[in-house]
Amino acid sequence: MPLLRRSSRADPDTAALAQAGERVRARLDADPSAYRLPVDTLEIYGVADFFSADECARLIAIVDAAARPSPTYHNNTDKGRTSYSGDVDPSDPFIRMLERRIDDLMGIDARHGEVIQGQRYAPGQEFRAHFDFFNTSADYWKTEQARGGQRTWTAMGYLSAVQAGGATEFPRAPISVPPQPGALLVWNNMGRDGKPNPLSLHAGMPVERGLKYVVTKWYRVRPWC
Repeated sequence: MPLLRRSSRADPDTAALAQAGERVRARLDADPSAYRLPVDTLEIYGVADFFSADECARLIAIVDAAARPSPTYHNNTDKGRTSYSGDVDPSDPFIRMLERRIDDLMGIDARHGEVIQGQRYAPGQEFRAHFDFFNTSADYWKTEQARGGQRTWTAMGYLSAVQAGGATEFPRAPISVPPQPGALLVWNNMGRDGKPNPLSLHAGMPVERGLKYVVTKWYRVRPWC
């Protein structure tokens, strides 16, 4: 995942990023199932019961089958991501159905979506504060720019109840969202100006008791490849 540094180089897709934010914002604001969380510093929405209990159970099994030590863009040298994660099979009809539902909720062309990634957190595991957007000064940016460019929105689904801990915390917003099975949390990684929003900094807080399962789907400003 990106380091805790702000991007410093100009992104030629800034205008397109602002437009993407406007489109998704308008769609979610018009959807009665989507609740905008009460913060002014970040565009973040929640949808309760987006996944059924059976879908959550099936996704948990898929995550377990794909799980491996979670990677980061800097090889996890700071030990900031201690969960297990893995990309799911994008050709699985079940996964394709869920992706279509997320795409439709947000009104984003399916070609812009990355493959769903599943994550599992055991007690003591966490994902320290990070950004989902890319640092355009980093060595990896040239590669990411060529394969879809900057990330726009993030969609993250909670699959399990956690007895204690495991909240998704946005310390600069500030807001903290505890795991709620079946709920989908979506947020804009950009500001309204189409530039990376430093207030989108977030963390998966340490799980204290239980197992935390989530699935995450990131969207790009251009078709992802």
